[in-house]
Amino acid sequence: MNWKKEAERQKDAYLASTIEFLKIPSVLDETTIGENAPFGRPIAEALEYILDFCKELGFTVHNEQGYAGHADYGTGDEFIGILCHVDVVPAGNDWTSPPFQPEVREGRLYARGSNDDKGPTMAAVYAVKIIKELGLPLRKKIRLIFGTDEENGEWLGIQKYFEQQPVPAMGFAPDAYFPIVSTEKGILSCHFTQPYKTISEKCTGWKLESFVCGDRVNMVPDQVKVVLAGGEDATAVEAAFASFLQDHRIQGTADVESGKVLLSLEGISHHAMEPDKGLNAGLAMARFLKAIELDERGQKFISLLCNHFVDGFFGDKLGISVEDEISGRLTVNPGTFYYVAEGDAQVGLSIRYPVTTDFAAVMNRLQEAAGLYDYHISPDFVNKPPHHIGKDHELIKTLQKVYEEQTGEPAELLAISGGTYGRAMKSGVAFGPFFPGEVDTAHQKDEYIDLENMNRAIAIYAQAIYELAK
Repeated sequence: MNWKKEAERQKDAYLASTIEFLKIPSVLDETTIGENAPFGRPIAEALEYILDFCKELGFTVHNEQGYAGHADYGTGDEFIGILCHVDVVPAGNDWTSPPFQPEVREGRLYARGSNDDKGPTMAAVYAVKIIKELGLPLRKKIRLIFGTDEENGEWLGIQKYFEQQPVPAMGFAPDAYFPIVSTEKGILSCHFTQPYKTISEKCTGWKLESFVCGDRVNMVPDQVKVVLAGGEDATAVEAAFASFLQDHRIQGTADVESGKVLLSLEGISHHAMEPDKGLNAGLAMARFLKAIELDERGQKFISLLCNHFVDGFFGDKLGISVEDEISGRLTVNPGTFYYVAEGDAQVGLSIRYPVTTDFAAVMNRLQEAAGLYDYHISPDFVNKPPHHIGKDHELIKTLQKVYEEQTGEPAELLAISGGTYGRAMKSGVAFGPFFPGEVDTAHQKDEYIDLENMNRAIAIYAQAIYELAK
């Protein structure tokens, strides 16, 4: 079977349907939550779109009250699962073209979600379309599962779905890298929190009135806004900030309004699994504010950021630096910052920890670190334990065979800091769609997929799904 030739025939149709899919701004929208839309109407519309498309292809579809849905092809009691997601992270700022107006430039399709995970989701759908059109005999049913809140740390949607629907015995998520991601680090989403309380304090300098930065803990934040009030020399703060921006080659602004200084700074967004590869706007601002005389509570907030997180992407400043041979180093991404002088203060973290980590010890150390600045760890933290599939598993052997046949390259097993729906199955992995050396633009501005490489991925997916289901 010439799988690459079959994928090539789908190239134009794949692009057209993916563009329509990407036009839906499927970001969590709490203002439009309703019946069959537990995460807002835009995400519900994206789920409805992909299910309607699969129905047109002749698949049997089901919508589990908007929490997730699936499309089935084939018959039989056993089935393999292909787990995808239709939700995306917020677009962020400074895109070359509008993030929800997909645009093709030099063989790349640019849009929020093109890379993570709508482009790969549609690739998996087209892979099953190829199998159906060829009329290949199958022993197992193929189930494409579409989640709706993968980008939210709690994964409530897929949890609700699996309360009503069976978990696939094995399968993969097209949401990471080739050759095969057999190991995913644990993911802890938590917050350092300080409820507001009136305190007696002397303030001879500036009052930190507010510090707001970031949309999600699983993104390196690219914009921060700060308001300082009550100081005496706004001009000196403006000059110091201008010098800081120039020294660090960062974009930002400083304005004075009614005696207050308004500071803003632009960072570089990136996926939280690699926090050192972005430019965290919140941490950059903290680095500047460390040199400004602030009120007592504001100074504690900035000290917490500088002493625990600035230049501390691998947990050393928190005392939780660990690594192992299976999955590498622990990483820390402070993704959200919220401070109001007469309100609560909070720093949201995404911590990716190795397979062999003592989780209880990490939590104890985090509590101790937070307590040094009168903060605590909120009890609503979310922990996804590490996930690992052994090299001798049937799933691994099958995917290795397919990848090596189509690429001629060895199918090495990878470990990542990201979290995919592969870990939602006991025997699940992440499989593609990005090839070794290919740039991963997930959670970044100007997110894109290489259309030729995605066509290669469709061919690999088609053969892999067939081999698993035949």
